Amino acid sequence: MIFFGRPWLVASLCFFSQILNAQIDSSHLRISLMTCSPGDELYSTFGHTGIRIIDSPSHIDAVFNYGMFDDSDPYFYLKFTRGIMRYSVAAMTFPDFMQEYVDEKRSVTEQVLQLDYKEKMNLYNSLKENLSPENRYYDYRFCKDNCTTRAGNIILKNVNRQVAIANVVTLGQTTYRQMIHQYLDSGNHSWDKFGIDLVLGSHLDEKVDNRQALFLPDYLMKAFDNAHTGSVNLVQAKTRILLSGRKNENESFFLTPLSVFSLIAFVFILLSFTGQKFLNLMDVLFYFLTGVFGLLIVTLWIIRVDDVCRNNLNILWAWPTHLVMAFLIRKKASFVRFYFLVSAILAFLLLALWFWLPQQLNPAFAPILLIIAWRGTLISRKK
Repeated sequence: MIFFGRPWLVASLCFFSQILNAQIDSSHLRISLMTCSPGDELYSTFGHTGIRIIDSPSHIDAVFNYGMFDDSDPYFYLKFTRGIMRYSVAAMTFPDFMQEYVDEKRSVTEQVLQLDYKEKMNLYNSLKENLSPENRYYDYRFCKDNCTTRAGNIILKNVNRQVAIANVVTLGQTTYRQMIHQYLDSGNHSWDKFGIDLVLGSHLDEKVDNRQALFLPDYLMKAFDNAHTGSVNLVQAKTRILLSGRKNENESFFLTPLSVFSLIAFVFILLSFTGQKFLNLMDVLFYFLTGVFGLLIVTLWIIRVDDVCRNNLNILWAWPTHLVMAFLIRKKASFVRFYFLVSAILAFLLLALWFWLPQQLNPAFAPILLIIAWRGTLISRKK
């Protein structure tokens, strides 16, 4: 009797356990984190994140997208320059969300979250609450508050258990700039990288902790892969629902900022010994362009509402005053010679201290600094 009773007892316990689990989660909700791979355009270089909700009884299959913005605003580009970017969340049908990635041949990965009834309902209600006019808008901050951080935060906020997330970066060594560079390098965006490194200051070189690193879609996905609450994984299943068909074309080395400015530096050194007349024109153009860089740096430093363009060490070589001094190069006045001597000394110092600076400089700045150091020294010696 005991021998035959044990299988019956086990089967009964399994049966009632299934009923109990069904009663615990009667939400009929399936909630997933959607991670979209990078695209070709700069705005899509870092990928995208969304939250998918499937409510089978209600025939709902929607994605909550925190990356919506209105570029029809006549002051959009002015606000964008100042860092005033109003983003919002919208719920869109799953096919509508996917169409962009189908068209651009970008991969999409779905991670189904392992949540209980209360967590699913709380998360779903929080997402719907975000859709209200008074809650849907937020001030976009690329590294601090973006469509990925919004998605990750609202999920973790509504998990009632303590979520442990494995490290996705090397703590104390990885910076925001290094993380951004990974995407710009892999996408062959060398000129975009040059521009970003020119105008964004040393705040981008702050070390990130594990939670701060989750501002990029791939890193949030990796964090969720290894996240768990006790012995329960946060992700129940992971599926690549759309495969990438993009072909990442190799960038020509001869068109990168480093090669272009290295060639210009070589021409400057060569002309210093040969073509003095043409060299004067080159000096004016070079220092005028450097002054434009400096004016851009100072303008963004002042007008931005955030701090990403402040404390920019590039101002030590890109002086806005070069805009005027470029046209005084042929003057033999002592103040002109002193001006270019100081600029040359600073350029030499930046090159010498390159690896110890608190801000990582773009490699293409090295030949620019070499030109400033070389030409500044020769101009200062004119009599």
